[in-house]
Amino acid sequence: MAIAEVSVIQVGRRFCGPPESANGGYICGLVARQIEQPVTVRLLRAPPLETALELHGTEPGLWAVDYAGLRYIEARATPPLVLAVPASPGYLEAQESSLHGPDDPREHPCPGCFVCGPDRAPGDGLRIFAGPVPGRDVVAAAWTPDVSLARGDGKVLPEIVSAALDCPGFHALRTGPRPWLLGEFAAHTDRLVHADERCVIVGWKIGGAGRKQTVGTALFGEDGEVCAWARGTWIEPRAKALNEGMP
Repeated sequence: MAIAEVSVIQVGRRFCGPPESANGGYICGLVARQIEQPVTVRLLRAPPLETALELHGTEPGLWAVDYAGLRYIEARATPPLVLAVPASPGYLEAQESSLHGPDDPREHPCPGCFVCGPDRAPGDGLRIFAGPVPGRDVVAAAWTPDVSLARGDGKVLPEIVSAALDCPGFHALRTGPRPWLLGEFAAHTDRLVHADERCVIVGWKIGGAGRKQTVGTALFGEDGEVCAWARGTWIEPRAKALNEGMP
């Protein structure tokens, strides 16, 4: 994407995280798809739904998403993401871990989230409930993408893969229902999975301290091979910032 170009990003209500803003992984995936090169995306404030946000280059290797004089997102060019990805527990064990994920709306900080919200109906939300894997420091979830998430060739849209790699990172923090906000996100996709493919997603902590933690997530296809992975930085917000949807 050249610096002079301006493109419009608009997130439909289906793809919310909090009730009135976009899911972080989803909009990061939209930004990366428009730029068409590896980027690390930084979320500065909660991106609104059903709103024409403007993506434009600011200088070589840097982009911004603005609306009504406010800056919502920044992205910077980075090398392709490299992560040490833990082994998949396998689909059946990931199914079992999903049963122990946060599927109770009373214990979920965002029950309507497109990715991990228990209030979302099958076929509407992704319903990725990452739970602990016994004997390992990872969380995992089984996921079979709905056909409504696919392109014409049957492969899941890149921004959906990005979304699926978002929330399992939050659940890898293992901090219960306390709300955290996604601050930065970078993802890499080797292969897009197909609709109706039995997939496994894992999440794990990488490091951090205090209110700022770094996590990794990875998506495995039905063949057991890793297809995509991401690194996310999560921030525990102060009360005032949480009300404003900002880290």
